[in-house]
Amino acid sequence: MLGKRMDLRTVVVLSILAIFRLKVEGGGLSYDYYEQSCPQVENIVRAGLQSLSLSDPTTPASLLRLMFHDCQVQGCDASILVDSYDGRSALEMSSSKNLGIRKRETISLIKSMVEVVCPQVVSCADILILAARDAVAMSGGPRINVPLGRRDSSTPPSNKLADALLPPADIGVDGTLRLFFKKGMTIEESVAIMGAHTIGVTHCFNLLDRLYSSEGGADIEPGFAILLKLSCPLVSFTSNTSFVPNDPTTFIFDNQYYINALGGHGILRVDAELQSDLRTTPVVKRFAVDQDAFFRAFSSAFVKLSSSGVLTGKQGMIRRRCSVMN
Repeated sequence: MLGKRMDLRTVVVLSILAIFRLKVEGGGLSYDYYEQSCPQVENIVRAGLQSLSLSDPTTPASLLRLMFHDCQVQGCDASILVDSYDGRSALEMSSSKNLGIRKRETISLIKSMVEVVCPQVVSCADILILAARDAVAMSGGPRINVPLGRRDSSTPPSNKLADALLPPADIGVDGTLRLFFKKGMTIEESVAIMGAHTIGVTHCFNLLDRLYSSEGGADIEPGFAILLKLSCPLVSFTSNTSFVPNDPTTFIFDNQYYINALGGHGILRVDAELQSDLRTTPVVKRFAVDQDAFFRAFSSAFVKLSSSGVLTGKQGMIRRRCSVMN
């Protein structure tokens, strides 16, 4: 009788552990996914990224943005890396909302390094997530442990899907919270994931309406607004290539983004609204004085974003080259 009770208890405990493991690993993703098939993958990605970033300090911010744009469309499936096979097909990168996206070739180069050691084992989607994760750490941000096991898309989306699903430059707090709630994020995590703006730049074409419309720019500190207008004049032939740094520590992943927002130096509409919305103001204030709290929340948000709606198991494919279908 005691043995039967112990057996039942064992079954219950194992069942609970299985459910917990499924939740932690994102339903098909796991933290030891390549332990047997390609244990070197994380070291290869990190070494490759460090080597390729030496000559260009903007690489980390570009890779983080590349990952966000890939994951927002139909989950993190590396569809943004696919080129047109016939020169005419309007794929994801042709969306106007992907203007300024860079460093796709960096993922392709790292993929070729991985292929030498582990041929057709590691997906481009996982390499992109690992590269973005390492880009954050290389810039002074948190070291994030991410589950792996994503598969690459076998049917890349059109530019119309990217146009519909990528957020517009003038998105506010309401739209941002709805966007990240769909990924399972809390308000704190949603505010934290916006902290990715602490590195990189904002292109002037995304600021013109905010700076020069009749209602735009009212929430920007007047002196800062003048500086932005000097960098981004209304009439310019270079608005597609000119930009302004997101904050004074543009290459360092820190909590300066929140300090800027509280001081009226939020560049985009959502940057400014985060510090004035009753739902998000307390979080912004806490992150502005507690960088560790920001790092913890950002790490959690990063895992949720990178695990939402992914392809796993027998779905999709493992591409030999990230830019083309097998």
